[in-house]
Amino acid sequence: MALSAASISHNNTPRILSSSSNTFSQLNNQKKISASPHFSLLSLTPRSSLYRSSFVSQWGRREPYYLHGHVSCSVKAVLLDESKEKLRLPKGDTWSVHKFGGTCVGSWERIKNVAQIIVQDSSEGKLVVVSAMSKVTDMMYDLIDKAQSRDGSYVSAVDAVFEKHKLTAMDLLDGDDLASFLSRLHHDINNLKAMLRAIYIAGHATESFSDFVVGHGELWSAQMLSYVVRKNGLDCEWMDTREVLIVNPSGSNQVDPDFAESEKRLEEWFSRHPSKTIVATGFIASTQQNIPTTLKRDGSDFSAAIMGALVRARQVTIWTDVDGVYSADPRKVSEAVILKTLSYQEAWEMSYFGANVLHPRTIMPVMRYDIPILIRNVFNLSAPGTMICRPAENEDGQKLESLVKGFATIDNVALVNVEGTGMAGVPGTASAIFGAVKDVGANVIVISQASSEHSVCFAVPEKEVAAVAEALKSRFHEALNAGRLSQVAVIPNCSILAAVGQKMASTHGVSATLFNALAKANINVRAIAQGCSEYNITVVIKRGDCIRALRAVHSRFYLSKTTIAMGIIGPGLIGATLLDQLRDQAAVLKEDFNIDLRVMGITGSRTMLLNDVGIDLSRWRELVKDKGEVADLEKFRQHVHGNHFLPNTVLVDCTADSNVASCYHDWLRRGVHVITPNKKANSGPLDQYLKLRALQRQSYTHYFYEATVGAGLPIISTLRGLLETGDKILRIEGIFSGTLSYIFNNFKGTRAFSNVVAEAKQAGYTEPDPRDDLSGTDVARKVIILARETGLKLELSDIPVQSLVPEPLRASASAEEFMQQLPQFDNEMARARQEAEDAGDVLRYVGVVDAGSQQGLVELRRYKKDHPFAQLAGSDNIIAFTTTRYKEQPLIVRGPGAGAQVTAGGIFSDILLLASYLGAPS
Repeated sequence: MALSAASISHNNTPRILSSSSNTFSQLNNQKKISASPHFSLLSLTPRSSLYRSSFVSQWGRREPYYLHGHVSCSVKAVLLDESKEKLRLPKGDTWSVHKFGGTCVGSWERIKNVAQIIVQDSSEGKLVVVSAMSKVTDMMYDLIDKAQSRDGSYVSAVDAVFEKHKLTAMDLLDGDDLASFLSRLHHDINNLKAMLRAIYIAGHATESFSDFVVGHGELWSAQMLSYVVRKNGLDCEWMDTREVLIVNPSGSNQVDPDFAESEKRLEEWFSRHPSKTIVATGFIASTQQNIPTTLKRDGSDFSAAIMGALVRARQVTIWTDVDGVYSADPRKVSEAVILKTLSYQEAWEMSYFGANVLHPRTIMPVMRYDIPILIRNVFNLSAPGTMICRPAENEDGQKLESLVKGFATIDNVALVNVEGTGMAGVPGTASAIFGAVKDVGANVIVISQASSEHSVCFAVPEKEVAAVAEALKSRFHEALNAGRLSQVAVIPNCSILAAVGQKMASTHGVSATLFNALAKANINVRAIAQGCSEYNITVVIKRGDCIRALRAVHSRFYLSKTTIAMGIIGPGLIGATLLDQLRDQAAVLKEDFNIDLRVMGITGSRTMLLNDVGIDLSRWRELVKDKGEVADLEKFRQHVHGNHFLPNTVLVDCTADSNVASCYHDWLRRGVHVITPNKKANSGPLDQYLKLRALQRQSYTHYFYEATVGAGLPIISTLRGLLETGDKILRIEGIFSGTLSYIFNNFKGTRAFSNVVAEAKQAGYTEPDPRDDLSGTDVARKVIILARETGLKLELSDIPVQSLVPEPLRASASAEEFMQQLPQFDNEMARARQEAEDAGDVLRYVGVVDAGSQQGLVELRRYKKDHPFAQLAGSDNIIAFTTTRYKEQPLIVRGPGAGAQVTAGGIFSDILLLASYLGAPS
C-alpha cells in the first residue's frame, strides 16, 4: 500500500499512514505544519535505534526505514549480531575522495565518463561523493514551492523529475540493475507525491520536510553511478550519507558536523557494507535525532571534505566544469590565469569574497588533517587543476607580481557610515551599532574605522541596507537629536574588491602597488579594510567601476598585458597612417613589451565603426565601409570607455577640429586619457587651456600632445625636461612648419615663389588650400603652445603674424583661384630674396617665444648662411632653445617636421608613453 495522506477532520490531525503499525520517521521533529487551527501535518514517531532495527528492502540491503514510504507484508525486522566481529574501516593514504557536481553527472554520457574516471583511479580505496543531476535540486525545491503555494502543477513537475531519471537509467543500465532501479524510483516518486499532497493540503512545509524532499536527487544519482561502476568490474557499494553524516544546526542556515558521531556511524556502516569503492550521496545528512537534513547550498563539496576527514584521505578531488581556480573571474578578466596552488587560507579568503572556488566551510575539515584538495575539470583531463594545500615551508620567495594570488569581487553592496564626534572614546558604541545590525539579521561584509573613532563604516548587502539604516536611526535617535552623532549615511551602488595572497603578509609595497593601479585606472576608493593577518586587502568602490578596477589590479600584479582600449578619431591621412602603424607593430608590442593596444572604435565626421573586442586592423578600411554606422561622438566615447572590460581608455584625436578639441576636458574628467596632434585645444582660449591643464595635474588621467608642435620631434618633452630640472627658458626660436621649410629651402636662384608653392602642393606638403600654411596661423598656434608651456599667459591674438598670403588674394573663392592668381605677386617675394642674397643671408619663416619680454611673434626673417637655420633641407624643422644652461650655444632639435608617417609616429610614441605610465615595462 503506497504512502497516502489520511483523511482530515476537525478532531484528527492529518497523519501519514502505512499498511503496518510501523510509522514514518520523524521528519519535522514533532513540529506542526499548519494551514489552520484545525489542519496540521504531524510527522510520526522516530525509530529508537538507527542500527539495532532496520528494514530489509526489496534489494536485500538494510535501509533506514525513513527511506521507505510503504511497508510490504514481507518486511521483517533484522537484529544485528553484535557478537560478530566487526570489519574495521581502514583509514589513511590508501583512500582518495572524489566529488562530482551536478554538471559532471548531468546526463547518462557524463555519468559513464565519471565511472571511467573512478575506474582509472589506482587508489586502494575510493570514496566518491556525488551531487544530484544538473538542475534536479532546483526542480525539487520547485516542487515544494508549488505544493505549499497550492499550485496543482506540482504533480506534473514530479512526473518530469521521474521521466528525467527514468530515461537516464534506461540509457545507462539494463537487465536486473535497470529493473531494480526503476522499481525503487517508482516507489520514491509515489512517496514524494503523497508527501507533496500533504504539503499541498497544509499549505506549508517545515524545513525537515523540505530537506527530505530535495535530498532525493542525490540518492538517485548515487545509485545509478554505483551500478555503472559495478558494471565496469569494481566492487562498489552506494552510501546514503544520512546514515553516516550527523550534523547539528548552528543557525544562519548552517550546520556543524559532529565528527565523533559521524566517525562512529561510518565504522558501523562499513562493517555492514565493506567495499573498496563507495559512492556516497552529497548534500544530505541527518541530525542527532536521525531527522533528514541537508548541508545547505553547495553542500556536496562540504560532504566530500567531511568524508575526506573521516577516512583521513590522501587527497580530495573536486571535479567541476572549469580547469581550476582562476586568479580572477575569467568572465570579467580575459587574462585571468589558472592558479597552480593555493594555501588553505587563500582559498578560504577567496571563497568568502565570492570567487568560484569552494564553499568557505569546505576547507575546514580537510585543513585539520592537512589533506590537499585538488580542483579539476571533468571535461578536460589534460588540465592539471589547482591544488589547495598547506604551503611548503622552504618555498622560494616570489616576485612582487605573484604575491597576490587572486582577486574577487562582491557586487550589490551598500556602505553605511555612522559618524559623530560623540563616538570618540565612548565604550560600547561599536557594540551598540553592530547589535542593532544583528537585530535586523543583516550580514556585515566589511568594517572600517578610523583611529580617531570619529566614524564607523561598514558594508552590507544592498537589499538589507534600508532595514539597517532604519534600525540605527532608531537605536541612536537621542544621540542624533543631541548632535553627538551627526549622521547615519548610506552610500548605495557599491562593490567590494578583495586582493588575496598569503605572501602579502609583511611584504613591503603590496598595498602601494594595489592602490597605484587603482589610481591610474581613475578608480576612487570609498573604504579600505585589512586584517592583521594581511592575507587580504579589501576596498569598497563604486559598482560601475568594479570591472575596470578588477582588470587594472589584475593586470598590475600578474604582468598580463597592459591593455588599453583605444578610439581613433579622424581616419584621414594621419589617422589612417597611425592605424596602419598600430597594425604592423601590434604583435611585437604584445609579445615583447606586454602591451595590448585594442582599437575599439574608429570614427570620422560621418561614419564610425565600433567593436566590443577590438577591430581587426588588417581590414579596418573594409569594415568601416561595410559595417560603419552614423557617427555620434558621445556614443563613440561611451562605447570605447564603457562597453568592455578594459581598465584603461584613450581617445586619439587625429583631426584639426575645434569641436572635437572642446570635448577633451569632459573626457579627462571621466577618466579617459587623450592623445592628439590637434593644436586647437592648447592654442584656444586661455581660460579653457588653463582649466584643461589644471584638471590634468589634479588627476591620474593623462593628456599627451607631443605631435602638436613638431610632428614626431621631441620638442614638448625637451622643453618639459628643461623646465622640470630647473633650467630657465630665455628664448625659443624655430622653423615650425615643414611646409614653409620646404618652400624656403627650395626658393632660391631664379625660381618663382608661386612655382615652389605649386610644387609643395603637388608633393603633398601643403594643406589642400595653401593659404592655411602661408597665412602663418599654424605656426602661431605652435608658438602659443610653447609659450604657454613656459608659463606665459598669451592668447593667440597676442601673437603678431606676418602672413605670406598677398592681401588681395586672402578673399579668393577657392584654392584653385588663389593658385592661379599667386604668380601676379612673385616679384615682391623675388625682391625679398634678392635683398637677402645680396647681404649673404637666406629667408626663413620662423616663430619666436621671447620669455624675457613675455612675447611671441611669427615672421619672415633673414639668417646668415652659416646659421643652423640656413642649413636645413627638404621639410625639416629646427627649434633652438636658449636657456640659462644653453645660453652661449642653444640646444637644437632638428628633424622632419611634416608628413603623415612622422606625425603618426609622434602620436604612436605618446601612446607608448601612456602605456609605460600605466604599468608597461620600460
